[in-house]
Amino acid sequence: MDSNGSDTALLRARASAPLRSTASNGLKIVVVGGFGVGKTTLVGSVSEIRPLNTEETMTRAGEGVDDLTGVADKRSTTVAFDFGRITLDERQVLYLFGAPGQERFWFLWDRLFTGALGAVVLVDTRRLEESWHAIDRLEHHGTPFIVARNDFGGPGHSLAEVRAALDLPAHVPLVDCDARDRASGKQVLIALIRHIEQLVLAEEKTP
Repeated sequence: MDSNGSDTALLRARASAPLRSTASNGLKIVVVGGFGVGKTTLVGSVSEIRPLNTEETMTRAGEGVDDLTGVADKRSTTVAFDFGRITLDERQVLYLFGAPGQERFWFLWDRLFTGALGAVVLVDTRRLEESWHAIDRLEHHGTPFIVARNDFGGPGHSLAEVRAALDLPAHVPLVDCDARDRASGKQVLIALIRHIEQLVLAEEKTP
């Protein structure tokens, strides 16, 4: 089978993947970060179904509104949210929501954070300052989160340098990822779940 045929078959399988009738517990994770950091790509790469997205073609009208520094080649953008799904076992399902990155859509973030088990802050080292608002809002909500550095092949920065630039607390995990790669994206989600487990255990031990 040629590669195009294989890709089509995969998309059909992901689009029709049924939700098990025994599923009774839905867990929500939000992927957030600046404009063009790869949130839609990450949700799409790990979702077992064809993800729902609200991508719209970018027009010249947005040039004076959205900061295109470092993403001048970007041709579409999320205007509401992305949605994907992963079945964990017979009863538990993980729902993934990718938040829009532009400042004009930040008002949606607080609603997306409501009821979330945790969040992934995806960052681009070329534009780290765009991640500050996401981290601030998550801390304000008390939502557990980790930070994932998406690999865009730019200038090298150590994780220690990224942590310092973000003023990230020592207990918050900082990991590398390639949002295009399914296995890499899954490792990011696993890191978040492990972080949440550690927070729960620490809370249980607190007198």
